[in-house]
Amino acid sequence: MQYELFIGLRYTRAKRRNHFISFISLISMAGIALGVAALITVLSVMNGFQKEVRARILSVVAHVQITGLRGELAQWERVAAAARRNPEVLAAAPYVSGQAMLVNGATARGALVRGIDPALEARVAEVATKVIAGRLDALVPGEFGILLGADLARSLGVHLGERITVIAPQGLVTPAGVVPRLRSFRVVGEFQVGHYEYDSGLALMHIADAQRLFQLGDAVSGVRLKLADLFESRRVARELYRDLGGEILISDWTRSHANFFRAVEIEKTMMFIILMLIVAVAAFNVVSTLVMAVTDKRSDIAILRTLGASPASIMQVFVVQGVVIGVLGTLLGVAGGIALALNIDVVVPFLERLLRMQFLSKEVYFISELPSDLHAADVVAITCVALFLSLVATIYPSWRAARVRPAEALRYE
Repeated sequence: MQYELFIGLRYTRAKRRNHFISFISLISMAGIALGVAALITVLSVMNGFQKEVRARILSVVAHVQITGLRGELAQWERVAAAARRNPEVLAAAPYVSGQAMLVNGATARGALVRGIDPALEARVAEVATKVIAGRLDALVPGEFGILLGADLARSLGVHLGERITVIAPQGLVTPAGVVPRLRSFRVVGEFQVGHYEYDSGLALMHIADAQRLFQLGDAVSGVRLKLADLFESRRVARELYRDLGGEILISDWTRSHANFFRAVEIEKTMMFIILMLIVAVAAFNVVSTLVMAVTDKRSDIAILRTLGASPASIMQVFVVQGVVIGVLGTLLGVAGGIALALNIDVVVPFLERLLRMQFLSKEVYFISELPSDLHAADVVAITCVALFLSLVATIYPSWRAARVRPAEALRYE
């Protein structure tokens, strides 16, 4: 073992004459550990939040969506068959989409009406698993049944089996003018995705009924696709546009909700920077610890210099001492952060029972439990940054130790 490493480790574990230096060292180590643990936990919770919201959105939104330029897509079977030739595409389903007014008595609500084929829709989305009343397969062509979001049904004041009136924007031209198209639908079910946008503004009906309502004939609005890997949606969309060509529009789920996911990524980045400042403050406490250690060890430094130690060797001794504090603090923080992130579903309910309060109320937030998704890349990045900051913090005190002059240090000894 090189003597610089030996002496640095000896200084770290030896009982110091100045106990205040030991106290500051422990505070620095604890600060680094707490900062690293908090950063790992917060990023894991944000990852879990993003994953949970993404799963809820994708339960009603397709990975890739192909539509016609004018809102109509003829011969959708040909488009779907061509799309399925892509190895990433697992399933395809047609749909009809349009805005409509839903009326129950004196109550009216605007909604996005989507016509689906229940058998094919189950292959591209998970809306069937979100039905809380009725069944998705109760949508039968010609019977004019409708499936409403839970909040939409609540705002309209309708229940299972009751009828509502759907008013389509496409009107009938009569001698008296344009008359809105009206059709009575029977509520055959309710679904709850857990996302307010869809629970309060989406209604599902059979695709054949939607074609009659919006006067599309045999055409559809587009085709929805499910991919093997949802994170490859942009690449697959570009490949499909190159292969299919023609007058079509292709969008993926990252574009349809780009603002939301971009906001989450910005928040995650800002939280990383803010919490890393905590780690930086704790790491730079190592500076004060080593400065006091250098002052306390001036005579030892002078003796080492008279024995032939070079300034670089003296620097290495105190770099080792500072790095040990940083490494121990970082490792403790990583262990604590991983343990907390993996058990957040146990820790949070315990704190709620202990404090007799609920952190995420169901009446305010659509996610009432803190989800957690630990990413190894986040842990590695946090560990590397914490170790780097700890190393940087040792440079100035170690440089000061290397500049100690033996004659001046030993003058009054």
